[in-house]
Amino acid sequence: MATIQVEERSIDNGNGHALSSHWYQPSSLPCGVVLIAPAMGVPQRFYTDFANWLAGQGYLAVTFDYLGMGRSRRVPLRQLNVDILDWARHDCSAVLAAAAEVAGELPLYWIGHSVGAQILPLVNGHERLTRIVTIAAGSGYWRENSPQIRNKAWLLWHGLAPVLTAVAGYFPGGRIGAVGDLPAGVIRQWRRWCLHPEYLVGVEGEPVRQAFAAVRTPLTSLSFSDDEMMSARNTESLHGFYSSAPKTMQRIAPAEIGATRIGHFGFFRRSFADNLWAPHLLPELMPGQQQTVA
Repeated sequence: MATIQVEERSIDNGNGHALSSHWYQPSSLPCGVVLIAPAMGVPQRFYTDFANWLAGQGYLAVTFDYLGMGRSRRVPLRQLNVDILDWARHDCSAVLAAAAEVAGELPLYWIGHSVGAQILPLVNGHERLTRIVTIAAGSGYWRENSPQIRNKAWLLWHGLAPVLTAVAGYFPGGRIGAVGDLPAGVIRQWRRWCLHPEYLVGVEGEPVRQAFAAVRTPLTSLSFSDDEMMSARNTESLHGFYSSAPKTMQRIAPAEIGATRIGHFGFFRRSFADNLWAPHLLPELMPGQQQTVA
């Protein structure tokens, strides 16, 4: 396989902060640009193998960290006044603008993992996207979570999150093995969303509902029957808000691809390159084109 060149770039989020991003350059001129929007509390390094593989297929792949996460954490979290809507309107918008500038006339794709798919309608410039791919994405409403975590979610939202955040000044999720460390504004807003049957749409109101309905970019959802966080109902609920977008919904069971486990995070493991990335993702990035899998 040709050597992939990786460049770290600092991006101004337009709100007084710098974000870390990594750009994975293919060995020849790219056939498209793929922006990978991370899940809640997940640093961009988690997507390194996936981004390298995309570059091996000829795409310029871009990863980044939200403000306060990973390499975009430059001050203690208790000093950050930021919420999830800020991540969408400032961080994601800035990274998408940078990717669009580089893409020019090339196709531009958004791969959103979990919350990275939930906030896309609030990202400035999303109309430029060629296709949206959501991975393990759902509404997050706790009563519709998978049975494996429903009771834990109740404890998190009614006990641990509000108490620990009040004491620490941020959510110290890394210490208790829950999601990871998050700014106070992020966890408090996420809590409100997860307690509402219509998630962020129900909490943030009609402007957000209209923002979802305004998305008309073709969308493909890849979800997994053994996702320990997102149930089928969670996935249906979120994608139902994308009422105007042409949608392709794929719900994959591990046995269908010869695996024993995929879960909420497994899609991005390098071991799934041949049985998930190539047959289920690549056709969504190059419909009708001949595929070359490295």
